[in-house]
Amino acid sequence: MNHSTSDQSLYIESDDGDDERKHLSDDEDEDGTLSDTSDAYNQNQHHLSKASPYSTAWPKSYRQSIDMFGSVPSPNLGFLANSSMSRRGSSFMSSTLTRRHTPESLPCVSKPLLEDEEAPKHKLSSHSLLPSKPSSSMVVSHDMGISNDSSFGQAVLNGVNVLCGVGILSTPYAVKEGGWLGLIILFAFGILCFYTGLLLRYCLDSHPDVQTYPDIGHAAFGSTGRILVSVILYMELYAMSVEYIILEGDNLSSMFPNASLSIGGFHLDAPRLFALLTTLAVLPTVWLRDLSVLSYISAGGVIASVLVVLCLFWVGLVDDVGIHSKGTPLNLATLPVSVGLYGYCYSGHGVFPNIYTSMAKPSQFSAVLLASFGICTLMYAGVAVMGYSMFGESTESQFTLNLPQDLVASKIALWTTVSFFFHLSSAYYTKVGMIFTKFVAMSLEELIPSNYGKSRFYAIAIRSALAISTLLVGLAIPFFGLVMSLIGSFLTMLITLILPPACFLSILRKKVTPTQVTICILIMTVGAVCSVIGTYSALAKIIEKLNT
Repeated sequence: MNHSTSDQSLYIESDDGDDERKHLSDDEDEDGTLSDTSDAYNQNQHHLSKASPYSTAWPKSYRQSIDMFGSVPSPNLGFLANSSMSRRGSSFMSSTLTRRHTPESLPCVSKPLLEDEEAPKHKLSSHSLLPSKPSSSMVVSHDMGISNDSSFGQAVLNGVNVLCGVGILSTPYAVKEGGWLGLIILFAFGILCFYTGLLLRYCLDSHPDVQTYPDIGHAAFGSTGRILVSVILYMELYAMSVEYIILEGDNLSSMFPNASLSIGGFHLDAPRLFALLTTLAVLPTVWLRDLSVLSYISAGGVIASVLVVLCLFWVGLVDDVGIHSKGTPLNLATLPVSVGLYGYCYSGHGVFPNIYTSMAKPSQFSAVLLASFGICTLMYAGVAVMGYSMFGESTESQFTLNLPQDLVASKIALWTTVSFFFHLSSAYYTKVGMIFTKFVAMSLEELIPSNYGKSRFYAIAIRSALAISTLLVGLAIPFFGLVMSLIGSFLTMLITLILPPACFLSILRKKVTPTQVTICILIMTVGAVCSVIGTYSALAKIIEKLNT
């Protein structure tokens, strides 16, 4: 029998009205009879009838915010339209309908349930459902359909976009700190992180409502696990914002070394001045309410990374800068610093669940991860070898600072780094600010008036304070390489090497094999040891530099 599905509209009455009612309408087929539904479809409707603890617990906005900056917009959608990934994560009612638990043949919804003249009366965007002021009735309409349409190529671009970031600028510095043999750590981390990425997939498949990294933490260790995972992820985002401030200050000061400013007895040298100017320029962007357009900023990450890499090779091979240093085989004294730098390169696990649930063919996720890790590892290794071979022991924490200023390729690399990561830092500010704003608004719901004006004021104040705080932290510890090593050792190790195996063993403990248990314990041990050693070394180096 031919199975088909139709538009669904979920009608919810407020608490002070009648009991909650759920209305599900099915289109009639050409013969006038109602179409049958599959078992999987009925199962999805059962999930719609109740609020999942994964979708109602804080942070509910995680998927939406991460999707905006970790995905390449679908070519099937208009440029100014919200991507399917961001629309899907906006409410628990839509998040329970995922490709993993829906037949492959399920068509996209194309015919609206309500007539055109009736739709404006009930249809509300899920982005406007504010918890502080529930309306008398709300309709969450799936007019966009269950769109899990990311192709294999698009998913690979998403993966490369997530993995290949500012870490590529510091791989030559990592070789300087650890020596040539330290590159073994880069490849080892690539293999281990690829495996833990696969573990996240098994965790996602364990339950239809598990769709994000915080959901995985919730499924593994309850509410405590969810909060722990979320806090670690948000700490990493905040630390990355600090990194971008330091990055902008360093690169702009290399182009304008004589810039300075003296105000009221305070003297700002070039790095501090440009860090301040960057923050002031970025500050208005954190006040944005509609963040959908910002999703296209991060899509340029792949292009920017490739362009910077090409500029490095052009300077070394075409502009006759050449290879001048053989380098050190192994540097045990500073090897722990390189451990954190290499670990930072594979910080993408927070977005992998979103990429997986957005794929049209989730069975290809393993190949997507393999391609993404392979491409990024080759880029990291190539830049590390070329950069350290060119600059040797004089290699800076960002290889762009070593490029000769009089070469065209050097200017392209510097301006690409400055311009792209300036926009990306504004995206991170806005994203983290939005998350913190939602969290504070929910926790202070009884104290803060819920009218639009006051809510808007508090949102602007919190986001502005967040941006200013990253500036202060960046000015206090303006050491790009060491801060990156600290992030990679302390936070990235937790996210990539420790938490995925721990969650996997907890969620699937009755199904795992002894071999899997052994591998997971080994990976967690490696992650814990690297985290402790790398964090201690990075902190010691930072304190040493602050005291000099």
